[in-house]
Amino acid sequence: MTFLGKALERGSGVIALSVPWHAVLLMLVLFLSGCAQPPQLPASQLEFRTDWAGRMALQVDGESSRSFTAAFELHGNREHGQLKLLSPLGSTLAQINWMPGQAQIETSSEVQVSSSLDDLLQQATGSVIPVAALFDWLTGLHTAVAGWQVDLSSVEQGRIVALRQTPAPQATLRIMLER
Repeated sequence: MTFLGKALERGSGVIALSVPWHAVLLMLVLFLSGCAQPPQLPASQLEFRTDWAGRMALQVDGESSRSFTAAFELHGNREHGQLKLLSPLGSTLAQINWMPGQAQIETSSEVQVSSSLDDLLQQATGSVIPVAALFDWLTGLHTAVAGWQVDLSSVEQGRIVALRQTPAPQATLRIMLER
């Protein structure tokens, strides 16, 4: 009888069958490889672009000028995603989550919910930020947005500058990606 053979003895209801160990091993490998398949993602998840990180600065001019600078981690795409804004020490200043029909921003002191990411960002920053175009800009694709001019000449070095002229107030968004 071989190492991987079946042993069945008559007296105890077991009969001995001799099967070469390499044949059993080959059958086992073929069986297991037939069960293995690469993971399949739903078509809606194939468009996800994940794991952007770096620093961003937003300056909104006007009566009540605002300036904001933070490290960021961006995951997802224009339809579903998460943006974390981080302090220089790495603590979370705010986390924004969105999906179709709902957006939420959470800070240490409050949670705001809106049916639109654009509306939520305008409430939080005082400026409309074109998130749908932002994902294209991050990949170097120049997508036109009314009122915005984007400079992608340094996108290969991880830098993007977008300037909003209209509607007022004027805003400048600067992004520096980590390499």
